[in-house]
Amino acid sequence: MRVVLATANPDKAREIVAIMAPVPGLELVARPEHVPEVEETGETLEENATLKAAALADATGMPAVADDTGLFVDALGGDPGIYAARYAGEHATYEDNVRKVLDALGGVPAERRTARFETAAVLVDPFGATVVALGTLHGAIAEVPRGTNGFGYDPVFIPAEGDGRTLGELSDEEKHSLSHRSRAFRALAAGLENR
Repeated sequence: MRVVLATANPDKAREIVAIMAPVPGLELVARPEHVPEVEETGETLEENATLKAAALADATGMPAVADDTGLFVDALGGDPGIYAARYAGEHATYEDNVRKVLDALGGVPAERRTARFETAAVLVDPFGATVVALGTLHGAIAEVPRGTNGFGYDPVFIPAEGDGRTLGELSDEEKHSLSHRSRAFRALAAGLENR
């Protein structure tokens, strides 16, 4: 089965390819450069992922897979939520977004810095059939960034089921064994095998 990756983010694409590589009979195809970015106008992660996958399936005539991930910080009332990628502005860097979260959490004690990552992974085929899978990772926000692996908020997110290291301090293999994105895409792969 050939499936188009809807993401234009090279970091995310690399991670999805690594997670989905073991799925038998699945070939992931890079997003065609001529297909424009899809505006994320949904109100949920699932809606945004579905918008992106549907647009790519329509543009390519092939099944397409997309995801959307949010970071929900309890002490910030759930912010940045679905706006995690653009929390510090439309063209913010990973570092800009991390700094805004850390600044907003200034003075908040460790026990109140709880957070969770949520990922919605969606596959849409050209006929409109949809498979949806969700993945969640609970944890906390560190006081300072630690580690250079991963991307986005990885250097400040400490998984609850880990050993105290941030996602940015984990190897790719360690991260893929527990991350929200890997949980969502493994569930999606299982859903595809059961179709």
